[in-house]
Amino acid sequence: MSWTTLPKGEFTGIDWARPGAAAGFDPYLVWAEVGDFAGYGDRRPKWLPIAIELQPGTSVQQLLAAASDKWLHVPPVYTSRAAPSGLKFCTARVKPAFFKHIQPGGRLHALVLRFELGLPAAEYTDDPTGHGKGSVPPHSTGAAYQAEAQAETLLSGKVLALIDDSLALAHANFLHHGKARTRYFWRQDAQGKGRVPQSMGYGHELSAADIHAAMQANSYNGLVDESAVYVALGLSTLGTRMPRREHFFHALDTSVSHGTHVMDLAAGPRTLSAQMANVPPTFDAPPSWALADDDASRAALVAVQLDYDTVRDTSGGSMNVHVLDGLMYVLSRCADDAKVTANISFGTLAGPHDGTSLLEAAMDELIGLLQGRLQIALAAGNSYQLRAHANVTLLKKERATLHWRALPDDSTQSFVELWIEEDRDSLEITITPPGRAALPPLKFGESRMWTGGGKQPLCALIYPKTVATGRRGTCALLAVAPTFSFDDKTATAPSGVWQITLTNTGKKAVTVDAYVERDDVVIGTRGGARQSHFEDAWYDTSGNPDAFVDHPDNPSLIRRSGSFNSIATGSKTVSVGGTRISGPRWAHYSPQKPDPDAGRAQRPGVTRIPDAQAFSDENPATLGVNAAGTRSGAAVRLMGTSDASPQDARRILNAM
Repeated sequence: MSWTTLPKGEFTGIDWARPGAAAGFDPYLVWAEVGDFAGYGDRRPKWLPIAIELQPGTSVQQLLAAASDKWLHVPPVYTSRAAPSGLKFCTARVKPAFFKHIQPGGRLHALVLRFELGLPAAEYTDDPTGHGKGSVPPHSTGAAYQAEAQAETLLSGKVLALIDDSLALAHANFLHHGKARTRYFWRQDAQGKGRVPQSMGYGHELSAADIHAAMQANSYNGLVDESAVYVALGLSTLGTRMPRREHFFHALDTSVSHGTHVMDLAAGPRTLSAQMANVPPTFDAPPSWALADDDASRAALVAVQLDYDTVRDTSGGSMNVHVLDGLMYVLSRCADDAKVTANISFGTLAGPHDGTSLLEAAMDELIGLLQGRLQIALAAGNSYQLRAHANVTLLKKERATLHWRALPDDSTQSFVELWIEEDRDSLEITITPPGRAALPPLKFGESRMWTGGGKQPLCALIYPKTVATGRRGTCALLAVAPTFSFDDKTATAPSGVWQITLTNTGKKAVTVDAYVERDDVVIGTRGGARQSHFEDAWYDTSGNPDAFVDHPDNPSLIRRSGSFNSIATGSKTVSVGGTRISGPRWAHYSPQKPDPDAGRAQRPGVTRIPDAQAFSDENPATLGVNAAGTRSGAAVRLMGTSDASPQDARRILNAM
């Protein structure tokens, strides 16, 4: 059993086998090139989407002035009036020359602090220099964007923004006197209908007038045929193409769409009475659902439907690019006096969990620069019982082994991130694949791949001295190929227990957090994903009443505490945990406050408790809360902190 050196990147041109080559880069970029972008749409992109943080004191205009539009394109919104002065973050599409110019001596080396990969990338992003469907216009003048902004009505007052998927715009709960409250809607992929917003350069935009026109064109005897509306607007996840006489059989479709459910909790006509008083929910008296008379039920709505590849890829591979673009789109549709509350009920499991990921830093900076004009609420996550987090502190010469189970029949890649605190270079990592001998240990700064005797990588351990995905310490990424594929040309890794042995060869104690990345199937998709997890004999899976929290005297390395949405740990955003209306206070899947395992050693700055809480379960036997189904008149139950976050967003907006 032996490792193989990493190849030279076909896109970046970087020789990843060179010592120190991966330092400061996103380890997922290294893995993408190692596998020739397998798992990222199985195609090498022509332009690579990335999210960028610039050096302090550097502006996006300076970045563009130093670059060429032949190999770097930034959406015009980042140089528009919507971008607050001093913003150091943007997204971009880049070609291989970009990677030459960020190297020492290159034109961008002194300007770019770090960047993260934004894959998977759909084909419509392949030509950002064009002007066709889903294109990105040249960034040099911004004239098209300024003309577009002048032609649109900018929103003032309180605005509620939803960044989600499957948003039922024609639902009765989101109408005011029969007209859409959704003033602007941006679908980020190429499947919808409408105009390409020049501020963003891709996707399709609808105004309230567009939505109202589609509703009028598909109304019969005073009733809106919502299925026909969504077909007309190209919202394929909501509409069903069928003969008109059959449409009405679907008028009370009770299917769940995540975005519709979330939007109803944030801005619908009914709300929990505890929230109507603009106070956090309490546990002294049960709340009641009542007709709302609050600002949220009247506020203008701006909705962003995430790119379908972003929704389907639950590992969050492109979330940084599309969420940041979504926030900037919302700001571009608001006047300078608007007060915006945004809800994001999406997230991932792996990451630094200390607020230093690029997207978290960007959201914190936007909130700070806008000085009270923007607030962002995020779900705290549903992974408390998923066995997706482990924590260990190793003293001198100590060793610990994590057992990570990769499930059979998983047609997607799986990942574990090992986050190591700062100023610790003594950790050796040994990987033992299922049913195989151990691979040689890798030291700080070393990266290798394992092919199992074939030509394609079955796994890689990428262990650079610094990474772009966090600012404190470093991350060692263990990436594993799918365990199953219908394509006999696709290399598959062995399923079973992968052993990850950590050895402290130095004198200082080392604290390590290991996070399994999210890899499940979201509502309405069929991705072939199966969630991997850690295992050990000490972890309590009995289901007894006290088995759903960590106990300090339990020696298991698997810890519920620290399981958290990894884009919700910023210092200025609001993370929202889920509670029960009756019964034991906290939902079993939610992070809890106070932390039951607060005395355990942790890396500096790690977030383990939510900032706020709202109801996400009725009681231990009735999980979830009711809100709007996909069609008007339908009520469905959805479980998770995705329910809690929009309720707190509603409270925040009402209090602004």
